[in-house]
Amino acid sequence: MHKSAKRPIIFVLVVALIFVPFGTSALAETYTNNEDIDAGAMAADILFARPIGLLSVVVGSALFIVSLPFSALGGNVNDASQKLIMDPVNFTFNRPLGDF
Repeated sequence: MHKSAKRPIIFVLVVALIFVPFGTSALAETYTNNEDIDAGAMAADILFARPIGLLSVVVGSALFIVSLPFSALGGNVNDASQKLIMDPVNFTFNRPLGDF
């Protein structure tokens, strides 16, 4: 890219990143019945907790597949699937942003 084309793009990105916390806090108040959710908690959630949760879904699914014969013999397939797959899925995808 040319130097003159990079400046407007960088400017738009900086302005967008400045105003993102204001928009997310307004949305959070709208959808959580006016509970105050910290923007720092939301940022930590999206940068750290969600990727770790996604990784735990992948690892838990692999562990579930490996443990499936043993779980089937022990009669606890539902418990194993709940702990190894469903709990990480719920943590990663089914909770509000910033709510640990």
